[in-house]
Amino acid sequence: MRKVGWSIAAIVVVALLGFFVAPWAYGTFIAEDDAPAASVDTSGAQAATIDLGGAWIVTAGSAPNRTAAGYTVHEILRGADVTVVGSTDRVSGTATIDGQILTEAEVTVQVADVTTDNSQRDGQFRDRVMDSTTHPTATFVLTEPVDLASVPADGTLGSVTATGTLTLRGTDRPVIVDVDVLRTGDVLVASGSIPATWADWGVEPPNLGFVAVDDTGSVDFLVTLEKS
Repeated sequence: MRKVGWSIAAIVVVALLGFFVAPWAYGTFIAEDDAPAASVDTSGAQAATIDLGGAWIVTAGSAPNRTAAGYTVHEILRGADVTVVGSTDRVSGTATIDGQILTEAEVTVQVADVTTDNSQRDGQFRDRVMDSTTHPTATFVLTEPVDLASVPADGTLGSVTATGTLTLRGTDRPVIVDVDVLRTGDVLVASGSIPATWADWGVEPPNLGFVAVDDTGSVDFLVTLEKS
């Protein structure tokens, strides 16, 4: 009976440790990742040196406006809201501008390369959430022309609204996104954040019991373009 009692006590202790320590470990070593998504930085910007018209291609950019794309979500850990940002610089794309009208644009992101500050979270995102083996890319394709005439040529920030199709996990959905645009020197820099309810794209946010991911978030991007 004494051995049985000790065994039961040991099981209870292990269970309690799992109940308290697992959330603590997650919050301490995994959950902290609250860097904001990238947005256009106008420091050091200069007047535009080339016309808008022509074919453009997404490039790596340079600090502070390096090309990147990814996601922002909120994890709920025992009632505490933690912001998580994942991103990658594996972004490609093209755009065509006729005069001052953006007529075509497409941006492609390599989903498997999106990372946060923790490999365990990234593995969940890459395999269970996004199934990147089957759906290796996410894309945005412009579906309506955008007038860029209001974007200043003096190195200050402008804003336009773009309509397009966002493809996540093989599912296409129409989206509208406000885009900040900077003309500086011989490049264009554009950034935006697309609100997303993940279920609309067939994405199921993970739930580990003591921590859950909110069912809404955003798809974020910052791209630098040069004439091709």
